[in-house]
Amino acid sequence: MDLDTDKIAQEAINAIAKKIKNLKTLNIIVAGKTGVGKSTLINAVFREKLAETGMGKPVTDHMRKITKKGVPLAIYDTRGFELGREVQTEVKREVIDTISKGLATQDINNAIHCIWYCINTASNRVEPEEIEWLKELSKDNQITQVPIIIVLTQSFSKKKADEMRKMLLDENLDVIQVIPVLAEDYDIEDLGIAKSYGLDILIKVMGEALPDELMDTLQNVQIASLEEKKRYAQAAVATASLAAAGAGAAPIPFSDCALLIPTEIGMIASITVIFGFDVNKSIITALLSSTIGAGGATLLGKTVVSNLLKFIPGAGTVAGGAISAGAAGVITAALGEAYIGVMELVFKGDMTIGDIETKKGKDTMTQLFKQQLKVKHN
Repeated sequence: MDLDTDKIAQEAINAIAKKIKNLKTLNIIVAGKTGVGKSTLINAVFREKLAETGMGKPVTDHMRKITKKGVPLAIYDTRGFELGREVQTEVKREVIDTISKGLATQDINNAIHCIWYCINTASNRVEPEEIEWLKELSKDNQITQVPIIIVLTQSFSKKKADEMRKMLLDENLDVIQVIPVLAEDYDIEDLGIAKSYGLDILIKVMGEALPDELMDTLQNVQIASLEEKKRYAQAAVATASLAAAGAGAAPIPFSDCALLIPTEIGMIASITVIFGFDVNKSIITALLSSTIGAGGATLLGKTVVSNLLKFIPGAGTVAGGAISAGAAGVITAALGEAYIGVMELVFKGDMTIGDIETKKGKDTMTQLFKQQLKVKHN
């Protein structure tokens, strides 16, 4: 039973578009003194170089909102913090007002979900008024309970960053974490390059602090942690594999194999959205053709399953024209993990999204798929 690959690819593109449309908007307030490296931090954590899109739209005298079309993220950037006590009080009031207004709409897309307070580690000190400001903000934030993370930017010296972190933790501030980061590699004259670090921890902490409805959004917009993307993508694969195995709890006649296709389409859509790459129909078609072999059969076409079972020791044959639950689960898992493998290569810059359509890209996908079939069975 050969199904229409083109039709399946279109259904996958539709599923991706629907998932993207349903992503909630993640809203973050970023505060701190001018020159602490907020823009560098924002651009290192999120895709689409958000802080380079201009000054953003002013929302108050001391705050601007940075957004970019097609990215479900809004950064509220506070400014001019160090201009004296009066401005500091005004900035704090604006932060609390912005939080309250968002909550009043009772819409998760408008609520503020997290506050980053940035302190420059290289300055070697935390001003007493910053500690006071954070204490006052925490007090005002007791009702709204927006998670506050202190980000120690420009942490060239891990020793200094650790000392500053301990000092801040000793202040018993109402923050969920103090995280030293170096947002990008830094060339220190005559000493070599200080490698960037800490951004993956920031994403992990965010993942633990944000509501579940924002998990897909966080992974979609972040470019700081491949491991977190993979972890969420592998969870989607596990869910799909269980569903496929459940659908095949009794041996599935080939005539009913199409029942598994929506599960696999949903899985491919989830992985695509988590990685945040722009994938078109021809790329999905290439993905399908490289994992299902020649002839345009679907993943669960009879000929294909016969061939796949050779890679799964002890899975049996297609005698009786049926596929077992175990084989259905293994094939689905292998497809998902192989797709994650390709996404990982693209994330690392070892290949481009467009490469998936080339012979080399298809061969890579086929190889990953066969490897995963063996791994998943063992």
